[in-house]
Amino acid sequence: MNRIYYWLVLLSSASVFAQSPPKNHAPLTVETIMQDPKIWVGTSPSNPFWSDDSRTLYFNWNPNQAKGSPALSDSLYKVTFATNAARKAGRSTPLTASQPQKVSPTERRTLPAPPVSAYNRAYTQRLFERQGDLFLFDVKSGNSRQLTNTVETEIDPVFSGDEQRAIFRRSGSNLFSIDLKTGELTQLTDFRTGTKKADPKLTDEEKFLKQDQLRLSSVLKERKEKKDEADRISKADQPKRAKEIYLDDKTVINPQLSPDGHFITYRLSKRPANAKTAQVPNYITESGYTEDIAARTKVGSPVASQEFFVYDIAKDTVRAVSVKDIPGINDKPAYLQSVAGAKPDTAKKTRPVAISGPVWSDDGKLCVVVVRSLDNKDRWIMRFVPETLKLSLLDRQHDDAWIGGPGIGSLNSPGNMNFLADNQTLWFQSEADGYSHIYTINVLTGPSGSGGKKQLTSGKFEVQQVQLSKDKAHFFLQTNEVHPGEQHFYRMSVSGGRDGGPERTRLTTMTGANDVTLSPDETQMAIRYSSSNQPWELYVAPVIDPLPANKKQSSSQSVPSQNVSSAAIKLTNSPTESFKSYPWREPELVTIKARDGQIIYARLFKPATPSGQPSTGRAVVFVHGAGYLQNAHKWWSSYFREYMFHNLLVEKGYTVLDIDYRGSAGYGRDWRTGIYRHMGGKDLDDHVDAAKWLVQTQGVDAKRIGVYGGSYGGFITLMAMFTTPDVFKAGAALRPVTDWAAYNHPYTANILNEPQSDSLSYRRSSPINFAEGLKGYLLICHGMVDVNVHFQDAVRLAQRLIELKKENWELAPYPVEDHGFVEPSSWMDEYKRILKLFDERL
Repeated sequence: MNRIYYWLVLLSSASVFAQSPPKNHAPLTVETIMQDPKIWVGTSPSNPFWSDDSRTLYFNWNPNQAKGSPALSDSLYKVTFATNAARKAGRSTPLTASQPQKVSPTERRTLPAPPVSAYNRAYTQRLFERQGDLFLFDVKSGNSRQLTNTVETEIDPVFSGDEQRAIFRRSGSNLFSIDLKTGELTQLTDFRTGTKKADPKLTDEEKFLKQDQLRLSSVLKERKEKKDEADRISKADQPKRAKEIYLDDKTVINPQLSPDGHFITYRLSKRPANAKTAQVPNYITESGYTEDIAARTKVGSPVASQEFFVYDIAKDTVRAVSVKDIPGINDKPAYLQSVAGAKPDTAKKTRPVAISGPVWSDDGKLCVVVVRSLDNKDRWIMRFVPETLKLSLLDRQHDDAWIGGPGIGSLNSPGNMNFLADNQTLWFQSEADGYSHIYTINVLTGPSGSGGKKQLTSGKFEVQQVQLSKDKAHFFLQTNEVHPGEQHFYRMSVSGGRDGGPERTRLTTMTGANDVTLSPDETQMAIRYSSSNQPWELYVAPVIDPLPANKKQSSSQSVPSQNVSSAAIKLTNSPTESFKSYPWREPELVTIKARDGQIIYARLFKPATPSGQPSTGRAVVFVHGAGYLQNAHKWWSSYFREYMFHNLLVEKGYTVLDIDYRGSAGYGRDWRTGIYRHMGGKDLDDHVDAAKWLVQTQGVDAKRIGVYGGSYGGFITLMAMFTTPDVFKAGAALRPVTDWAAYNHPYTANILNEPQSDSLSYRRSSPINFAEGLKGYLLICHGMVDVNVHFQDAVRLAQRLIELKKENWELAPYPVEDHGFVEPSSWMDEYKRILKLFDERL
């Protein structure tokens, strides 16, 4: 009996120690960490962009914690640098910069829009749009010339192939051009809604009467001949106009003029009439009445059809591009072979596709489009000849799950690709070897020629961003090759190290995330940098070569944020004094072996305990949201509120673990598609294995583990509480998906196919089907005006739990919140409930 009392006292004393805040600091509270982040954390700089002369860096910032939405409270700041002549000469000269200065409203209104890709080939001029009007900017003089001043909206300006005109869209769909010398405005397309009204047709009786009247009356016949001749002359005298193209009930997407000015390509999309849109009721309104918010369709609803057209200007003809001869266009998805009860379908059916692009070579001689199947299991890169409408295969990427990964593009985007300096070689990204890497192919000779497909980067890492240098001799890349939880910036020859070319050169050194915005002259890097326990700040550094890629920094090494390259300058200091006064913990990055042998990356927050004393045994597993997201990394998380909450939990003696489960970003194709046809399968297994690892290695009590997360994290929490109820004692599911058949099409159909053709995937992936398994204590929190995961999901699950006579759960609704909460009062209420759940039940 005395021995039992001894251990109780020991555990109590250890718990008291673990709950102590860091020395000389008051304990964290939910009220503190969930208040307005502008007031408490500070606002990091964002959206950096350079002036065209590379002398001034602009960025949004709110160092004075002005209240309001980011659009109203963030102001434009600038930093001006000394001459960069020394760096152009190749010397690593330290930068000198002014202090950040707030840009006045007057100056802000006169600034050209941030640089975009609408430069001419020599980079001496660029086009930009501001408040619906177009401007031409001269880089050398810094002067802008206004091209339009209209009540209509002009957007997306680009130079014509001969660079003598600006091509743009006006009021939505139609293409126009402006002669940059004369100012002549020309309409290139005449897209019209509806259907062209045909001339009324005469009946046979009416035709007979008309012909008979002309036969009997020479006056009528003479008058008709004169009118016909006048009409012919009038028509001949009229200037040539763009062809009237009637759209019926379709929408024009991405009309483009070919560089030679002969063709216009465009896509037509038709939304099905029977696609039902969900309505989200909004109860807290200014009017006092319940108002419906139109949200979205649900997965499996009919999707928009797509067609690709070419308008031949000289021939005044419009032709549709046929895809029926594309290799594999008739292939059926592999999953259909395993669907129980499915009838074999031997008929050859052309799968619906979307064509994006075109991408033209600089000389305008070669053209590439990307064809993507609407089931997202195939992506074809094809040479396209608009004169003949011929499509020739360059590369096909197929995936039995779904095509994805960094730089791969989407149904509406061809992804990262363009031509090299020879105007024949196309570079693009592909997951062909399991990770997103850079490839090239000669478009003229095709895949079987001497310039066939070549891989420029390789390895178990992702190329996350790519930018071709202005001279087209180098790529600038962002990759995670040093460590899955780090992001660094590199320069690489377009030969990719082949044929004696140099290796990739790493241009950033700080451990964490280095998000680089390159200056227009490519001599300076604006670096948004953060570490795991410090928010984003803005640095600037010259483009020098501090660390070759073949001499990688060990993942165990750490370069503190203070030890930036000696030539770099830290421009901002954003956190508030209150935030900086707390010693925010740096989570330990650990790896955990999953049951199938795969390695899970995780962030571990450990409470302090006296030497030789047991831990409190309490643990919480956090589940990040999805889409394509990563959180076990070395930079400041977008889940910064949760990060601060984890610090609070550690103060109270909890061990906290945050894993990058199957489906997370950063780890390649197999990890990304590991959840195909079974969400809540391997991804949940990873969390169960992580919980077991906590027990085996961290002194955690197997009966005192909680789990929580939002969105996909809320979904996993439900699956954990329902299907592995003996692993997690308590769970908080925030804005969770409860039934994937109620979620959207673009995300869900990739992973689970469509519910009408793959019902098994939806049945085994939806928590509502397993609610009877609940044993532990469950909290559900959901915004009532959530237009992403609808509040209906939580309501349906609540009714299911009621019918199952479950009593150990509660639902907290938030009447004014969407998917991502906005109001500090809502954040506070939600996380007080989560903390109460864990404190009471763990």
